[in-house]
Amino acid sequence: MVERLVLVLGDQLSHDVAALRDADKSADVVVMAEVTDETGYVPHHPKKIALVLSAMRHFAQELEDDGWTVAYTRLDDPDASRSIVGELMRRAEEHGTTDILATAPGEWRLREALENAPLSVRTLPDDRFIASQREFDDWADGRKSLRMEYFYREMRRKTGLLMEDGEPAGGKWNYDHENRKPADRDLFRSEPMQFTPDDVTEDVLALVEDRFGDNFGTLRPFTFAVTRAQALRALDHFAKRQLPEFGDYQDAMLCDDRFLNHSLLSPYINLGLLSPLEVCERVAEEWKADRVPINSAEGYIRQIIGWREYVRGLYFHEGPDYPTRNVLDHDRDLPWMYWGGETRMNCVAHAVGQTRDEAYAHHIQRLMVTGNFALLAGIDPRQVHEWYLAVYVDAYEWVEAPNTVGMSQWADGGIIASKPYVSSGNYIDRMSDYCASCAYKVKDKTGEDACPFNLLYWHFLDRHRKRFEKNPRMAQMFATWDRMDAERRRDVLKGARRILDRLDAGEIV
Repeated sequence: MVERLVLVLGDQLSHDVAALRDADKSADVVVMAEVTDETGYVPHHPKKIALVLSAMRHFAQELEDDGWTVAYTRLDDPDASRSIVGELMRRAEEHGTTDILATAPGEWRLREALENAPLSVRTLPDDRFIASQREFDDWADGRKSLRMEYFYREMRRKTGLLMEDGEPAGGKWNYDHENRKPADRDLFRSEPMQFTPDDVTEDVLALVEDRFGDNFGTLRPFTFAVTRAQALRALDHFAKRQLPEFGDYQDAMLCDDRFLNHSLLSPYINLGLLSPLEVCERVAEEWKADRVPINSAEGYIRQIIGWREYVRGLYFHEGPDYPTRNVLDHDRDLPWMYWGGETRMNCVAHAVGQTRDEAYAHHIQRLMVTGNFALLAGIDPRQVHEWYLAVYVDAYEWVEAPNTVGMSQWADGGIIASKPYVSSGNYIDRMSDYCASCAYKVKDKTGEDACPFNLLYWHFLDRHRKRFEKNPRMAQMFATWDRMDAERRRDVLKGARRILDRLDAGEIV
């Protein structure tokens, strides 16, 4: 007799996930389901759908090989329900039990769906994270500002990573100022490890081609890891070949190098194939062995035990309405160029083209190219949020929404970022080779050929002056604007309005 159903979601592919640890292999049935509600709540990139489905099928086989009974629903099963709850109800009737054991989902919508299900659901905290939600809430309560840096230091102390006698290794907590070098185009780099699809993955790819062929994004070639064994090989490859120079060039962008020294491990961590702590411990080992400099090790570890843990805690701390916030009242529609439409801006074309082909772009491409333009142009942050959620292989709402709504679009009013992350074209020119082959001229500040980032940057500051002019981190920006002569300011604003009018008319920018 089956005692309980044990739900394992598509981003809970860890053999030690809480629900599996608490389950009884001899009496419980594991429920895993590919459902249309999860593949279609935003128009996911085909590579993302394929990665999740293939990883789920491989994980289910591993569970069965380990002696578990698995009730697995494929997307094309004729009896499949549309939703996770629908599948739980179907399996409950099939096995004669209404008792469900689950690990807490990573998104509000699924948590609410389980809470409202007509079943007896026992939900365990997802303890694959370094900080529990209670720890984060205790840290956050009573603070005037929730800055990641201070939370990160607590995580360093908790884990002991890069700590020596209770102090940060090297005498500093943060080596970010050493990690902003523009990339040398002649510098040799090793790409992230790639994998050849097996028969299971090929079946998934055929299904995705048939069902999601019209979604934005290129499905093939598909080279992602789909098992823990493969993900561990990818981690080893990164640690040995890419990590040493990761720190120096992590903010750089190049037309002909889509990955630079980035690991592309985030999809595997977010799926559960790798644990965040084991990744960070491996990075720390490379530093201890004197094979990588401390700025590379610290910069990578900060992304995981600092930023990743911080945004997850903040997402649940702020509540279900967080993704809908829009403090700046931006309401312009997302331009077609984000879905592959033509643009004269080389940086945007490269970032979007790479996203289309790889389901990946690194953090500076997301923050300072596509995100920066959306913020400067006043794009509706909900549309921006849903775009990022749809197009990136590592995007799940708990990690994507704070990065977009808070960090990128400042739609949360400054909970995450003390000032908006906006810049003119100068930043992009300094950190990339995009501008050299652009139709616009990054050095032009006014006129038809002026870089749109140059014009929209000042327009953004001008229209939001009341909100930001007293921000101490923005005082110099407004002082520079005020020193411009009146005619030049008029020309800048006129040029910005011309760009915005083109966006509104659906014309090429």
